[in-house]
Amino acid sequence: MTYRAPAVAALLAALALSGCSLKSDSSSSSTTAQPDVTPNGPVKVTRTKVNVVEGLGRNGGFDAAGIYKRLAPGVVTVIADQGKPGGSGGLGSGFVLDGQGYIATNAHVVRGDPPGLQKPSAVYVSFADGNRVPAQVVGDDLNADVALLKINPAGLTLTPLRFGSSAHLVVGAPVAAIGSPFGQDQSLSVGVISATNRDIDSLTQFQIGNAIQTDAAINHGNSGGPLLDSHGRVIGINSQIESTGGGGEGVGFAVPADTVKRSLGQLREKGHVDYAYLGVSTQDLFPQLAERLGMPVHDGALVASVESGGPAADAGLKGGSDKITFEGQEGIPVGGDVIVALDGHRITGSAELTNLVAQHEPGQKIALQVIRNKQRKTLTVTLGTRPEKPATGK
Repeated sequence: MTYRAPAVAALLAALALSGCSLKSDSSSSSTTAQPDVTPNGPVKVTRTKVNVVEGLGRNGGFDAAGIYKRLAPGVVTVIADQGKPGGSGGLGSGFVLDGQGYIATNAHVVRGDPPGLQKPSAVYVSFADGNRVPAQVVGDDLNADVALLKINPAGLTLTPLRFGSSAHLVVGAPVAAIGSPFGQDQSLSVGVISATNRDIDSLTQFQIGNAIQTDAAINHGNSGGPLLDSHGRVIGINSQIESTGGGGEGVGFAVPADTVKRSLGQLREKGHVDYAYLGVSTQDLFPQLAERLGMPVHDGALVASVESGGPAADAGLKGGSDKITFEGQEGIPVGGDVIVALDGHRITGSAELTNLVAQHEPGQKIALQVIRNKQRKTLTVTLGTRPEKPATGK
Protein backbone atom coordinates (compact mmCIF):
# COMPACT_ATOMS: atom_id res chain seq x y z
CA MET A 1 0.00 0.00 0.00
CA THR A 2 1.31 3.45 -0.84
CA TYR A 3 1.73 5.81 2.08
CA ARG A 4 3.23 9.19 2.72
CA ALA A 5 5.47 9.43 5.76
CA PRO A 6 7.49 12.16 7.48
CA ALA A 7 11.17 11.85 6.63
CA VAL A 8 12.31 11.43 10.22
CA ALA A 9 13.76 8.39 11.96
CA ALA A 10 13.30 7.31 15.57
CA LEU A 11 16.75 6.72 17.01
CA LEU A 12 18.40 6.69 20.41
CA ALA A 13 18.65 10.21 21.79
CA ALA A 14 22.08 9.34 23.13
CA LEU A 15 23.38 8.46 19.65
CA ALA A 16 26.78 10.09 19.09
CA LEU A 17 26.93 11.87 15.71
CA SER A 18 29.96 13.49 14.16
CA GLY A 19 30.93 15.09 10.88
CA CYS A 20 33.89 16.48 9.04
CA SER A 21 34.75 20.17 9.05
CA LEU A 22 33.86 21.81 5.76
CA LYS A 23 35.07 25.34 5.16
CA SER A 24 35.18 27.47 2.03
CA ASP A 25 38.15 29.63 1.22
CA SER A 26 35.88 31.88 -0.85
CA SER A 27 33.45 32.53 2.03
CA SER A 28 33.73 35.82 3.85
CA SER A 29 33.32 35.73 7.60
CA SER A 30 32.44 37.97 10.49
CA THR A 31 33.08 37.55 14.19
CA THR A 32 30.62 38.63 16.86
CA ALA A 33 30.86 38.62 20.62
CA GLN A 34 28.32 36.44 22.41
CA PRO A 35 27.77 36.19 26.17
CA ASP A 36 28.06 32.71 27.67
CA VAL A 37 25.87 32.72 30.79
CA THR A 38 26.13 29.95 33.40
CA PRO A 39 23.39 29.60 36.09
CA ASN A 40 25.53 30.57 39.07
CA GLY A 41 28.67 31.89 37.53
CA PRO A 42 30.10 34.98 35.86
CA VAL A 43 29.34 36.12 32.31
CA LYS A 44 32.13 35.26 29.89
CA VAL A 45 32.23 36.83 26.42
CA THR A 46 33.39 34.46 23.71
CA ARG A 47 33.52 34.72 19.95
CA THR A 48 31.23 33.32 17.28
CA LYS A 49 32.47 33.04 13.71
CA VAL A 50 29.83 33.53 11.02
CA ASN A 51 30.60 32.40 7.49
CA VAL A 52 28.78 34.48 4.86
CA VAL A 53 28.37 32.54 1.62
CA GLU A 54 27.79 34.51 -1.57
CA GLY A 55 28.13 34.13 -5.31
CA LEU A 56 26.76 30.61 -5.85
CA GLY A 57 25.36 29.84 -9.29
CA ARG A 58 26.11 33.19 -10.88
CA ASN A 59 26.97 31.60 -14.22
CA GLY A 60 23.65 29.80 -14.42
CA GLY A 61 25.12 26.32 -13.89
CA PHE A 62 24.30 23.76 -11.22
CA ASP A 63 27.41 23.05 -9.17
CA ALA A 64 26.33 20.41 -6.66
CA ALA A 65 29.86 19.97 -5.32
CA GLY A 66 30.23 23.71 -4.80
CA ILE A 67 26.86 23.97 -3.07
CA TYR A 68 27.77 21.13 -0.75
CA LYS A 69 31.26 22.41 0.05
CA ARG A 70 30.09 25.88 0.97
CA LEU A 71 26.66 25.25 2.50
CA ALA A 72 26.81 21.81 4.14
CA PRO A 73 28.44 23.33 7.27
CA GLY A 74 25.17 25.23 7.76
CA VAL A 75 23.11 22.01 7.85
CA VAL A 76 22.78 20.36 11.25
CA THR A 77 21.46 17.17 12.78
CA VAL A 78 18.63 17.66 15.28
CA ILE A 79 18.17 15.11 18.08
CA ALA A 80 14.99 15.31 20.16
CA ASP A 81 14.61 13.39 23.41
CA GLN A 82 10.92 12.59 23.78
CA GLY A 83 11.43 11.30 27.30
CA LYS A 84 10.27 7.82 26.34
CA PRO A 85 11.42 4.65 28.14
CA GLY A 86 14.82 3.49 26.97
CA GLY A 87 15.94 6.98 26.03
CA SER A 88 14.50 6.86 22.51
CA GLY A 89 13.92 10.06 20.58
CA GLY A 90 13.65 11.55 17.15
CA LEU A 91 16.38 12.45 14.72
CA GLY A 92 16.13 14.82 11.79
CA SER A 93 17.86 17.70 10.11
CA GLY A 94 17.86 21.47 10.30
CA PHE A 95 19.79 24.49 9.07
CA VAL A 96 21.29 27.68 10.49
CA LEU A 97 19.36 30.90 9.87
CA ASP A 98 21.72 33.54 11.23
CA GLY A 99 24.64 34.32 13.50
CA GLN A 100 22.39 34.62 16.55
CA GLY A 101 21.94 30.86 16.69
CA TYR A 102 18.44 30.45 15.25
CA ILE A 103 17.86 27.13 13.46
CA ALA A 104 14.93 25.94 11.33
CA THR A 105 13.62 22.39 11.24
CA ASN A 106 10.33 20.47 10.95
CA ALA A 107 7.88 20.48 13.84
CA HIS A 108 7.57 16.69 13.64
CA VAL A 109 11.32 16.34 14.18
CA VAL A 110 10.93 17.72 17.70
CA ARG A 111 7.31 16.70 18.37
CA GLY A 112 7.06 13.29 16.77
CA ASP A 113 4.17 12.17 14.57
CA PRO A 114 0.41 12.52 15.16
CA PRO A 115 -1.54 11.85 17.20
CA GLY A 116 1.04 12.07 20.02
CA LEU A 117 2.86 15.31 19.17
CA GLN A 118 4.69 15.15 22.48
CA LYS A 119 6.87 18.12 23.36
CA PRO A 120 10.49 17.02 23.80
CA SER A 121 12.20 16.95 27.16
CA ALA A 122 15.45 18.05 25.51
CA VAL A 123 16.74 18.94 22.04
CA TYR A 124 20.34 18.87 20.80
CA VAL A 125 21.95 20.16 17.63
CA SER A 126 25.00 18.49 16.09
CA PHE A 127 27.25 20.39 13.67
CA ALA A 128 29.47 19.16 10.86
CA ASP A 129 32.61 20.08 12.79
CA GLY A 130 31.68 17.78 15.67
CA ASN A 131 30.20 20.35 18.04
CA ARG A 132 26.97 19.30 19.75
CA VAL A 133 24.96 21.77 21.85
CA PRO A 134 21.56 21.94 23.56
CA ALA A 135 18.78 23.88 21.84
CA GLN A 136 15.67 25.67 23.02
CA VAL A 137 12.42 25.27 21.07
CA VAL A 138 11.33 28.86 20.46
CA GLY A 139 8.05 27.64 18.99
CA ASP A 140 6.52 25.32 16.44
CA ASP A 141 3.84 25.60 13.79
CA LEU A 142 1.93 22.33 13.41
CA ASN A 143 -0.05 23.70 10.45
CA ALA A 144 3.12 24.19 8.38
CA ASP A 145 5.28 21.53 10.08
CA VAL A 146 7.90 24.13 10.96
CA ALA A 147 9.84 24.62 14.20
CA LEU A 148 12.27 27.31 15.29
CA LEU A 149 15.17 26.41 17.56
CA LYS A 150 17.69 28.64 19.35
CA ILE A 151 21.17 27.71 20.49
CA ASN A 152 23.85 29.69 22.29
CA PRO A 153 26.26 30.45 19.41
CA ALA A 154 29.21 31.29 21.63
CA GLY A 155 32.42 29.70 20.36
CA LEU A 156 30.75 28.10 17.30
CA THR A 157 31.37 28.59 13.61
CA LEU A 158 28.01 29.23 11.91
CA THR A 159 27.16 29.17 8.21
CA PRO A 160 23.69 30.71 7.73
CA LEU A 161 21.67 29.63 4.70
CA ARG A 162 19.62 32.15 2.75
CA PHE A 163 16.03 31.80 1.63
CA GLY A 164 14.87 32.12 -1.93
CA SER A 165 11.26 32.33 -3.07
CA SER A 166 9.00 29.40 -3.86
CA ALA A 167 6.53 31.54 -5.84
CA HIS A 168 7.86 30.97 -9.35
CA LEU A 169 9.58 27.59 -9.36
CA VAL A 170 9.98 25.71 -12.63
CA VAL A 171 9.43 21.98 -13.00
CA GLY A 172 12.70 20.40 -14.14
CA ALA A 173 14.94 22.91 -12.36
CA PRO A 174 17.84 21.21 -10.50
CA VAL A 175 17.80 21.02 -6.71
CA ALA A 176 19.98 19.67 -3.92
CA ALA A 177 18.93 18.22 -0.58
CA ILE A 178 21.30 18.06 2.39
CA GLY A 179 20.48 16.26 5.63
CA SER A 180 20.88 13.19 7.81
CA PRO A 181 19.05 10.28 6.16
CA PHE A 182 19.02 7.28 8.52
CA GLY A 183 21.41 9.21 10.77
CA GLN A 184 24.06 9.57 8.03
CA ASP A 185 24.74 13.24 8.65
CA GLN A 186 25.96 15.65 5.97
CA SER A 187 24.50 13.59 3.10
CA LEU A 188 23.87 15.19 -0.30
CA SER A 189 21.33 14.12 -2.90
CA VAL A 190 20.44 15.90 -6.12
CA GLY A 191 17.52 15.86 -8.50
CA VAL A 192 14.95 18.17 -10.03
CA ILE A 193 11.68 19.81 -9.09
CA SER A 194 9.15 17.16 -10.15
CA ALA A 195 6.02 19.21 -9.53
CA THR A 196 4.76 22.29 -7.69
CA ASN A 197 1.51 23.26 -5.96
CA ARG A 198 1.10 19.91 -4.26
CA ASP A 199 -1.01 19.56 -1.10
CA ILE A 200 0.63 17.53 1.67
CA ASP A 201 -0.38 16.58 5.20
CA SER A 202 0.46 18.86 8.10
CA LEU A 203 0.37 17.81 11.76
CA THR A 204 -3.21 19.08 11.96
CA GLN A 205 -6.38 18.32 10.00
CA PHE A 206 -5.45 21.09 7.57
CA GLN A 207 -3.10 20.57 4.63
CA ILE A 208 0.04 22.43 3.56
CA GLY A 209 -0.47 23.99 0.16
CA ASN A 210 1.98 24.86 -2.64
CA ALA A 211 4.36 22.09 -1.55
CA ILE A 212 7.30 21.13 -3.78
CA GLN A 213 7.68 17.60 -5.13
CA THR A 214 11.21 16.44 -5.96
CA ASP A 215 12.96 13.28 -7.10
CA ALA A 216 16.07 14.13 -5.06
CA ALA A 217 16.49 11.17 -2.71
CA ILE A 218 14.83 11.98 0.61
CA ASN A 219 14.70 9.38 3.36
CA HIS A 220 13.89 9.15 7.06
CA GLY A 221 16.13 11.67 8.82
CA ASN A 222 16.09 14.24 5.99
CA SER A 223 13.15 15.98 7.65
CA GLY A 224 13.93 19.60 8.44
CA GLY A 225 16.87 19.86 6.03
CA PRO A 226 17.00 22.39 3.19
CA LEU A 227 16.00 21.91 -0.43
CA LEU A 228 18.36 24.19 -2.34
CA ASP A 229 18.21 25.72 -5.82
CA SER A 230 21.15 26.23 -8.18
CA HIS A 231 22.07 29.48 -6.36
CA GLY A 232 22.23 27.69 -3.01
CA ARG A 233 19.07 29.38 -1.78
CA VAL A 234 16.59 27.51 0.42
CA ILE A 235 13.38 27.01 -1.57
CA GLY A 236 11.82 24.54 0.87
CA ILE A 237 12.20 22.36 3.96
CA ASN A 238 12.28 18.64 3.16
CA SER A 239 9.39 17.07 5.03
CA GLN A 240 7.78 13.93 3.60
CA ILE A 241 8.25 10.96 1.32
CA GLU A 242 5.72 8.86 -0.53
CA SER A 243 6.72 5.23 -0.67
CA THR A 244 5.49 1.68 -0.89
CA GLY A 245 8.35 0.36 1.23
CA GLY A 246 9.26 3.16 3.61
CA GLY A 247 12.31 4.45 1.73
CA GLY A 248 12.93 7.23 -0.76
CA GLU A 249 11.55 6.24 -4.15
CA GLY A 250 11.87 9.49 -6.04
CA VAL A 251 8.76 11.11 -4.58
CA GLY A 252 9.71 13.55 -1.85
CA PHE A 253 7.97 16.71 -0.68
CA ALA A 254 9.19 19.99 0.79
CA VAL A 255 7.28 22.72 2.61
CA PRO A 256 7.65 25.79 0.34
CA ALA A 257 10.02 28.58 1.38
CA ASP A 258 7.38 31.33 1.35
CA THR A 259 5.26 29.35 3.83
CA VAL A 260 8.34 28.63 5.95
CA LYS A 261 9.41 32.29 6.05
CA ARG A 262 5.97 33.42 7.23
CA SER A 263 5.97 30.75 9.91
CA LEU A 264 9.49 31.47 11.17
CA GLY A 265 8.80 35.20 11.28
CA GLN A 266 5.78 34.77 13.56
CA LEU A 267 7.51 32.13 15.69
CA ARG A 268 10.43 34.47 16.30
CA GLU A 269 8.13 37.41 17.01
CA LYS A 270 5.49 35.79 19.24
CA GLY A 271 6.25 32.06 19.59
CA HIS A 272 3.20 30.87 17.66
CA VAL A 273 1.58 31.26 14.24
CA ASP A 274 -2.00 32.32 13.53
CA TYR A 275 -3.86 31.24 10.40
CA ALA A 276 -7.02 32.70 8.88
CA TYR A 277 -10.10 30.50 8.79
CA LEU A 278 -13.12 30.51 6.46
CA GLY A 279 -15.11 27.57 7.84
CA VAL A 280 -16.27 25.72 4.74
CA SER A 281 -15.79 22.28 3.23
CA THR A 282 -15.47 22.35 -0.55
CA GLN A 283 -15.02 20.09 -3.55
CA ASP A 284 -13.54 20.78 -7.00
CA LEU A 285 -15.80 21.87 -9.84
CA PHE A 286 -14.44 20.74 -13.23
CA PRO A 287 -15.72 21.50 -16.77
CA GLN A 288 -17.74 18.31 -17.31
CA LEU A 289 -19.38 18.58 -13.88
CA ALA A 290 -20.08 22.28 -14.46
CA GLU A 291 -21.85 21.38 -17.70
CA ARG A 292 -23.84 18.66 -15.92
CA LEU A 293 -24.98 21.19 -13.30
CA GLY A 294 -25.67 23.92 -15.87
CA MET A 295 -23.16 26.31 -14.31
CA PRO A 296 -22.09 29.51 -16.12
CA VAL A 297 -18.43 28.77 -15.16
CA HIS A 298 -16.08 25.86 -15.89
CA ASP A 299 -14.32 25.54 -12.53
CA GLY A 300 -14.36 26.69 -8.93
CA ALA A 301 -14.90 25.32 -5.42
CA LEU A 302 -18.27 23.70 -4.71
CA VAL A 303 -19.35 24.46 -1.14
CA ALA A 304 -20.29 21.12 0.43
CA SER A 305 -20.94 22.34 3.97
CA VAL A 306 -20.63 25.48 6.08
CA GLU A 307 -19.55 25.33 9.73
CA SER A 308 -22.26 26.65 12.00
CA GLY A 309 -21.23 29.90 13.65
CA GLY A 310 -18.11 30.20 11.51
CA PRO A 311 -17.02 33.16 9.36
CA ALA A 312 -18.55 31.73 6.16
CA ALA A 313 -21.89 31.06 7.89
CA ASP A 314 -21.94 34.59 9.33
CA ALA A 315 -21.41 35.96 5.79
CA GLY A 316 -24.29 33.89 4.42
CA LEU A 317 -22.46 31.23 2.37
CA LYS A 318 -24.62 28.22 1.60
CA GLY A 319 -23.60 24.58 1.39
CA GLY A 320 -25.00 21.86 -0.84
CA SER A 321 -28.46 20.61 0.09
CA ASP A 322 -28.21 17.41 -1.95
CA LYS A 323 -25.60 15.03 -3.37
CA ILE A 324 -25.21 13.28 -6.71
CA THR A 325 -22.91 10.73 -8.31
CA PHE A 326 -21.11 11.80 -11.48
CA GLU A 327 -18.43 10.00 -13.52
CA GLY A 328 -17.88 7.50 -10.72
CA GLN A 329 -17.50 10.15 -8.04
CA GLU A 330 -20.03 9.86 -5.23
CA GLY A 331 -21.25 12.48 -2.79
CA ILE A 332 -20.85 15.53 -5.04
CA PRO A 333 -22.63 18.44 -3.30
CA VAL A 334 -25.24 20.32 -5.31
CA GLY A 335 -27.55 23.18 -4.52
CA GLY A 336 -24.96 25.28 -2.68
CA ASP A 337 -22.67 28.13 -3.65
CA VAL A 338 -19.69 27.79 -5.97
CA ILE A 339 -16.75 30.02 -4.97
CA VAL A 340 -15.09 31.39 -8.11
CA ALA A 341 -12.94 34.29 -6.85
CA LEU A 342 -11.36 35.71 -3.69
CA ASP A 343 -10.52 39.42 -3.76
CA GLY A 344 -10.49 39.21 -7.53
CA HIS A 345 -8.18 36.17 -7.66
CA ARG A 346 -9.77 33.38 -9.66
CA ILE A 347 -10.51 30.17 -7.77
CA THR A 348 -10.19 27.03 -9.89
CA GLY A 349 -10.52 24.47 -7.09
CA SER A 350 -10.54 23.71 -3.38
CA ALA A 351 -6.75 23.74 -2.93
CA GLU A 352 -6.46 27.21 -4.43
CA LEU A 353 -9.16 28.52 -2.10
CA THR A 354 -7.38 27.06 0.93
CA ASN A 355 -4.02 28.48 -0.12
CA LEU A 356 -5.40 31.98 -0.73
CA VAL A 357 -7.18 32.04 2.63
CA ALA A 358 -3.93 30.93 4.32
CA GLN A 359 -2.16 34.00 2.92
CA HIS A 360 -4.42 36.27 4.97
CA GLU A 361 -4.52 37.09 8.67
CA PRO A 362 -7.36 36.47 11.11
CA GLY A 363 -9.72 39.45 11.26
CA GLN A 364 -9.12 40.51 7.65
CA LYS A 365 -12.11 41.05 5.39
CA ILE A 366 -12.21 39.31 2.01
CA ALA A 367 -14.61 39.52 -0.91
CA LEU A 368 -15.83 36.14 -2.15
CA GLN A 369 -17.47 35.95 -5.55
CA VAL A 370 -19.86 33.02 -5.71
CA ILE A 371 -22.31 31.47 -8.13
CA ARG A 372 -25.71 31.03 -6.49
CA ASN A 373 -28.69 29.83 -8.49
CA LYS A 374 -26.53 30.35 -11.59
CA GLN A 375 -26.12 34.06 -10.76
CA ARG A 376 -22.96 35.86 -9.58
CA LYS A 377 -22.99 37.29 -6.09
CA THR A 378 -20.31 38.92 -3.90
CA LEU A 379 -20.15 38.24 -0.17
CA THR A 380 -17.88 39.97 2.35
CA VAL A 381 -16.35 37.62 4.93
CA THR A 382 -14.43 38.54 8.08
CA LEU A 383 -11.94 35.72 8.49
CA GLY A 384 -11.61 33.95 11.83
CA THR A 385 -8.67 32.16 13.47
CA ARG A 386 -8.03 28.58 12.40
CA PRO A 387 -8.93 26.24 15.27
CA GLU A 388 -6.37 23.81 16.66
CA LYS A 389 -7.36 20.42 15.29
CA PRO A 390 -4.48 17.94 15.58
CA ALA A 391 -4.26 15.21 12.98
CA THR A 392 -5.53 11.85 14.15
CA GLY A 393 -2.66 9.88 12.60
CA LYS A 394 -2.86 7.08 10.05
